[in-house]
Amino acid sequence: MFRVSVDVGGTFTDLVALDEETGRLENIKVPSVPRNPERGVTDAFMKWLEGHDADQVRMVGHATTIATNALLGQVDLKVSKVALITTRGFRDVVEIGRQRRSEVYNLFFQRPPQLVERRLRFEVDERVEHDGSVSKALDEGQLEGVLDEIRGLGVSSIAISFLNSYANSAHEERALALAKEKGTSPYLTASSHISNEYREYERTSTAVVNAALMPIIHKYLTQLESDLHDLGVEAPLYVMQSNGGLSTAGNVAEKPATIVESGPAAGVIAAAWLGELAGAGDIISFDMGGTTAKAGTVRGRIPEVVPEYEVAGHIHMGRLVKGSGYPVRFPFIDLAECSSGGGTIAWADEGGALRIGPTSAGAHPGPACYGRGGTQPTITDANLLLGRLNPGNLLSGGMPIYPEKGKAALEELGSKVSMGAEEAATSIIRIANSMMGKILRIVSVERGYDPRGFTLVAFGGAGPMHVCALAEELEVDKIIVPPSPGMFSALGLLTADMFHDYIRPVVKRVSQVDPREIERAFRAMEAEGRETLASEGVGTADMSFLRQADLRYLGQAYELTVKAPRRVDGESLVATIIGFHRRHAEAYGYSAEGEPVELVNLRLRAVGAIPKPDLKGKKQTSKPKKTGTRRVYFETDGGWAETPVYERGLGGGFDGPAIVEQYDATTVVYPGWAAETDGVGNMILGRAK
Repeated sequence: MFRVSVDVGGTFTDLVALDEETGRLENIKVPSVPRNPERGVTDAFMKWLEGHDADQVRMVGHATTIATNALLGQVDLKVSKVALITTRGFRDVVEIGRQRRSEVYNLFFQRPPQLVERRLRFEVDERVEHDGSVSKALDEGQLEGVLDEIRGLGVSSIAISFLNSYANSAHEERALALAKEKGTSPYLTASSHISNEYREYERTSTAVVNAALMPIIHKYLTQLESDLHDLGVEAPLYVMQSNGGLSTAGNVAEKPATIVESGPAAGVIAAAWLGELAGAGDIISFDMGGTTAKAGTVRGRIPEVVPEYEVAGHIHMGRLVKGSGYPVRFPFIDLAECSSGGGTIAWADEGGALRIGPTSAGAHPGPACYGRGGTQPTITDANLLLGRLNPGNLLSGGMPIYPEKGKAALEELGSKVSMGAEEAATSIIRIANSMMGKILRIVSVERGYDPRGFTLVAFGGAGPMHVCALAEELEVDKIIVPPSPGMFSALGLLTADMFHDYIRPVVKRVSQVDPREIERAFRAMEAEGRETLASEGVGTADMSFLRQADLRYLGQAYELTVKAPRRVDGESLVATIIGFHRRHAEAYGYSAEGEPVELVNLRLRAVGAIPKPDLKGKKQTSKPKKTGTRRVYFETDGGWAETPVYERGLGGGFDGPAIVEQYDATTVVYPGWAAETDGVGNMILGRAK
């Protein structure tokens, strides 16, 4: 029996199949189909099924960027028409927002278009206070009139967000029930179901984003399941969430806002798993694919997360620009990103300066050297000209390469920036490395961590080509290149567990909190988590629960999340506060032990453990096979070097400079570095002695 995972990227769709009996991994890479992403999934499956039976598949894991692409306005992914029902006087909350301007000095700045038009925002009389008390009952007759009006407006989905529903959701629940009874729309979202926290703007925005995505994601997952069934694959489909955990396709269809960063999360989860196998606790994950490069941090084998993300927002210098997207309150793996993927296009601005990105050549037409009609030079074309990529083919001979077309594109660019093709290629690599170095510093130095104490895990089809240069810049001494780096995010789907996150708002001073009430709240969330995991087929022995608390000093606007005790009493609550002071000092450089502390939220993560790939104990007998030499340019040494080329094996070691080729990626070992293989097949790069 096999567990199969499929990760849809901007350029390639990756399939990894795990043989549960032998632990053997099988990898398949096919071009993505951007306008029909499920086609990439079925294409990969059809190729895999040439040598296997469909009934051998026990489980299918999937990571996708379709939610983000829809909000970014991708062709053929039209966002659904959404209606919003809210408390009287609050229809413009989503418009007012937080008054952030993502471009402060741009006189012509425009905010992203609203996902719900003003004419489709409806108000009803009701009022719940911040403490949960009802000061005005829900006017059900008025609500029924609103629902009747919505039915005639061609609305696909409805979001319901009442003021202070986090404290008392009774009115939202009743509105949801009435909408179902009247059959107003098949797609309904209550804000307290998707984001049970205070801050009405963020909660309403999350509900609206969820409502906008529901028809798209439901259609996509339904079609994908149907296509898989047509191929004979009847195994259940699980989807990667933004928090790094899997959930069933049915649950995701109800809460699509939880998968807006589905694809990038899988790589960080895989890096955390690999770090545990390799004995590395603190890790910086570096993922360079065909469209972007992404970095994340794993501390103590736990990925760093943030409680909020602005979906479809702009990225500037690796940072998400506040006020440029749609806020979603849900745990997201903390990532920094830049437009430095293998397919990122290099171009000349009006002043004759060399620029990179943000546009990518994608899967079609792809880099110029792919020979699919692309004429603009990319980072891949630059690496090819500098000898880093095999000039004959990629994917172990499965993909022909046309070096002359890549060189012609670089020569044309060079004529615009007063450079030769070789100098232009070198400059492209230097600029790309500079951009990627910034995102690595964002997730380490700017988070208060010293990168010199971390291990870099490099993956993605292009990551291992650039990682040595980045490690030298950050003074990192150890790099891990996984056995199949180009398929690593897909492998991450096989290393992930089932996650479900629950939250209970408190918003009280800790001195006013009854520990018994806190313990009861945690137990209620645990009961809810058990029920959900059981419905997904998780056994009781495989369930675990992570308790956390959001705390802040009284008067602060934002909180920090710290670990909560397994059993809450007066003594353990004091220990939690001490942990908060330490975390605050770590994050901001100071703590204020004498100041009152406020407990904002209780969080619980229900985890359903899934067996992980077993790479230990396998015999690592094959050694790298030298297949020849070629001239390679190393920008750190400022010149060309005749460099040995190896076919990657599962054992042995060698000193750099060297090129290591395999089916899904190429690793460039810089001068001054050495490579060896550990007991689970990882290539470990370190400073040559």
